[in-house]
Amino acid sequence: MDQDESRPSGPTSNSGLASWSKPLRVHLSVVIVGLLICISAPLMWMAYEQGRATALASGESQMRQLGLRVVENYKSVFGDGYSAVATASVLPQMLSPPSQDFDAKSEYLLKVLQSGNYIDGIYSGYPDGSFIQAVNVAANPAWSKALSAPKGTAFAIRTLTKEPPAAGTVWHFLGANGVEIAKREDRDETYDPRTRPWYQAAIETKGQVSVGPYVTATTKSLSLTLAVPLSKNPEIVAGVDVLLQTVSRLLNKEAISENARGYVFDGRGRLIVHSDASVMANILDTLSHNGTDGASVSDDMDPAIAPIRALLRDRDGAAGGIVPFTVGGKPFIAQVSPVEFSGLLKGNAVVIAAPLDDLVGPTDRLLAKNLLTAVAFVAAGIVAAIVLAQLISKSLFALADEARRIGDLKFEDRRLPHSWIAEINVLARALGAARNTIATFSLYVPRELVRRIVSSGQTAIGSADRQDVTVLFTDIKDFTTISEKHSPEDLVELLSDYFELLNETVERHSGTIVQYLGDSIFGMWNAPTRDEHHVENACQCALAMKEAIDNLNAASRRSGRPELITRFGLHTGPAVVGSVGARNRRQYTAMGDTVNVGSRLEGMNKEFGTSILVSEAVQSKVSALFEFRALGNARAKGRAEEIEVFELVTNCCGRDAKS
Repeated sequence: MDQDESRPSGPTSNSGLASWSKPLRVHLSVVIVGLLICISAPLMWMAYEQGRATALASGESQMRQLGLRVVENYKSVFGDGYSAVATASVLPQMLSPPSQDFDAKSEYLLKVLQSGNYIDGIYSGYPDGSFIQAVNVAANPAWSKALSAPKGTAFAIRTLTKEPPAAGTVWHFLGANGVEIAKREDRDETYDPRTRPWYQAAIETKGQVSVGPYVTATTKSLSLTLAVPLSKNPEIVAGVDVLLQTVSRLLNKEAISENARGYVFDGRGRLIVHSDASVMANILDTLSHNGTDGASVSDDMDPAIAPIRALLRDRDGAAGGIVPFTVGGKPFIAQVSPVEFSGLLKGNAVVIAAPLDDLVGPTDRLLAKNLLTAVAFVAAGIVAAIVLAQLISKSLFALADEARRIGDLKFEDRRLPHSWIAEINVLARALGAARNTIATFSLYVPRELVRRIVSSGQTAIGSADRQDVTVLFTDIKDFTTISEKHSPEDLVELLSDYFELLNETVERHSGTIVQYLGDSIFGMWNAPTRDEHHVENACQCALAMKEAIDNLNAASRRSGRPELITRFGLHTGPAVVGSVGARNRRQYTAMGDTVNVGSRLEGMNKEFGTSILVSEAVQSKVSALFEFRALGNARAKGRAEEIEVFELVTNCCGRDAKS
């Protein structure tokens, strides 16, 4: 049993704290794992947050750049148209009726269409209802279908004349090189530019206007018109149509992600352009049936429309920038860019919106993957820490086990563990040196005696108790004569075998050799370890010793060595037993008349010619177990009272000594 576990843990007030302990591997594991987590967790979280913030900042930067490009393209689309009508408003040939200066008019209008990729048509309306118009048939297939244009038509120019006799409409169909390939007249033309919103708005404001969105009369396309009265005749209005489907394709082309959408809202908060073609078709269908005064499209077509409209309303449409919002609980961000130039498109705003996950999702997933990787490394570190702690504690446990074995006075030569930790190796070497030293010392002190003294707690100087003991003394007959006839070396070798035999026999019978006295030993039972059968065990031991020595002598006779005839004396009774001596040198012994009588009984064997003499006190306690021969009373040397003496002959009923 571990000696430390059998001792009190300390004062009651501190018993809880003093008794709490865990293996070193637990402490090391907790400390190392705690350090790993405390260091790695903040670093991983900071890296995750920093990466996410960087991804968001990068996404917002992309949104801003995209917003700038879209706005520039948007302005470019309408800027080309505005430049065309602004130029037309000052051209002198545009002042004359459509049939006059036709070549000059058509040349200019054709150049506008050829250079303006986003212009659907350019025209001029006159106060008498006459009209001249050039359209881009190649860019808008709806014109080809509406006009039944000949094959190869790229552009078409229409003149509408109200003055008889040439009143009517004439269509000129031109190829991509501007050469006329067909001409068609229509006398039943009912179109009147003076009834169109763009003409009326320009006349009313007497300045440049933007009108729309509205559905064009001929192609049923969704268009926005820029119109400018001529400077020298304000009743003549030049206009240009820009198809909003063109702007829609432009927004879709510039999409930042698969789920990103582009929007254009007018000053009244109506959605006039959407990057999705199906939504644009719905806008066209709604305006075709409800006119320009109603809502342009249902919010159900795109759940982000209503939140963006509310966003623009709250911001009053004036301020741009990155704005966060939610759609059905899902986070979005939008780049809002107000659009206005030259007094036109007032209140229009271009909005690029995308789910936040589209911008930070890939980075989040990468960060999450990296985070899992980091967690895996931390977990591996934790496992390594636990393994390291176990390796360290394994070495310490081995040293602790060796220390316990030394405490038990077991000195088998075992290899002590080697560790990667220098201090553990230093401790192992120190423990090995201690083991060797104590093992050497134990050769001179009976280890069983020490072990039993420690286990009984009788280690304090002056710690002695009165108790019953059984003592045994031995002596070799004529040892002085034997010493004279043999060399000291032979004698030492013979005595070593002899004492080893006696020591084993005493220990086997639960006794303790207290002292070696030259060629004699002093053995004792019932101390330091309690033994209820101490008298019986002592008698059994004496008989076993005699038998063992007889066998030893038989072997000695064969080898030519001297025989060691041994005499024994046993007595039982009270004695004072304990540790006596100085602070730095002690001896465990028993003192009192019982010890003296035992010693004297051994010497009285000479008088009776016997081998084992015991007192009446011994005989009376175990008479039923052993056979004794009464020898009468005898006076021991130095003792006034006589002692009743018995010879221990053998076990009763043929019982043998313990083997």
